[in-house]
Amino acid sequence: MATGRVEIYYGEGRGKSSSALGTAIQAVSEGKDVFIIQFLKGKSNQKMEFLKRLEPEIKFFRFEKSQEYFNELSGEQQEEEAVNIKNGMNFARKVLSTGECDLLVLDEVLGLIDNRLIELEELKNMILARPEGMEVVLTGRVFQEELRPLADQVYHIVTEP
Repeated sequence: MATGRVEIYYGEGRGKSSSALGTAIQAVSEGKDVFIIQFLKGKSNQKMEFLKRLEPEIKFFRFEKSQEYFNELSGEQQEEEAVNIKNGMNFARKVLSTGECDLLVLDEVLGLIDNRLIELEELKNMILARPEGMEVVLTGRVFQEELRPLADQVYHIVTEP
C-alpha cells in the first residue's frame, strides 16, 4: 500500500462499503493510520456503534445530522444536510492536502456527484492534491469514467439474486 493507490468500488450491489472497510482493516494491520468519512448514509445508530468499536485504530467521521439516508429526506432537509456534507468535504480536502492519514476512505462520495452536491472536477482535484504515498478509496453506486485515469483499481460490485 506504500504506492499511494486509488481504489474505486462502485455498483448497485451491496458490499462496496464492506469492501472498503476490509481495505481499511488490512491497512491498520500494516500499521497505517486510517480515516473513513461516510456520506449520504445518515446516522444509523446501530451501525455507527459497531464501527466506533474499531476506534482508535480506524477513525470514523460523519458530518450529517439526520438519521435517514439523504435520498429519503425532504427537499428542505436535504438543503440542511447539504451544508453538513460540504463541511465533510472540506474536512476530506484538509486530510488529503495535509496527509493526516495513510489511507482515506470516502464512503459514498460518488453519490455526492450523482446528487449534484459536488462537482466531479472538485473530487479529481482533491485526489490529485494528496501527498505521495497516501491511499484513497472511493465508493458509490455510479462510476464516472473520468475517474478511471486516477484509479489503480476499479471494482464493479454486483449482487446476484
